[in-house]
Amino acid sequence: MTMNDPLADMLTRIRNGINAKKLVVECPPSNLKVSVLKVLVKEGFIRGFSKKENDLGKETIFIELKYYEGKSVIKEIRRESSPGLRNYSSNKELLKVYGGLGISIISTSSGVMTDHDARQKNVGGEILCSVF
Repeated sequence: MTMNDPLADMLTRIRNGINAKKLVVECPPSNLKVSVLKVLVKEGFIRGFSKKENDLGKETIFIELKYYEGKSVIKEIRRESSPGLRNYSSNKELLKVYGGLGISIISTSSGVMTDHDARQKNVGGEILCSVF
C-alpha cells in the first residue's frame, strides 16, 4: 500500500504514542521527517530520535517522546499543509500558534525551521505543521 502523506503518518504515530503513554514510537525514515524531528528536539517537544535497523532489518526512526510530571509536553500536533492543499505563507503573514506558546514548522528555501526563525531570516514557505 502506498502512503500519500508520510509526514502526516509520522505526526499521527506521535499523537497515538502520546495517547497510549508510550515512551518510544517508530516510523519509516525520510529526509523531511528527520528535519522536522530536529526542529522538535531543538524546541524541546521530544526527547530525541535515532535511526536504527528494526527487527526485520529495515531502517527505522525511533522517536523518544517527552513527558513532564506524567503529562506529554506536546498538547497538540497538527498537519497544516497536505498534498492536496498546500499552505504557503510569506514571513509577514505567518500567524503565531497558541498566542506565541506554540510553533509552526515551515519548509523554506533555507531549510526546515520554526515560524520564529523564518520571521528573523525574513523568509516564507510551506507551513508543514503546528505544535503546542
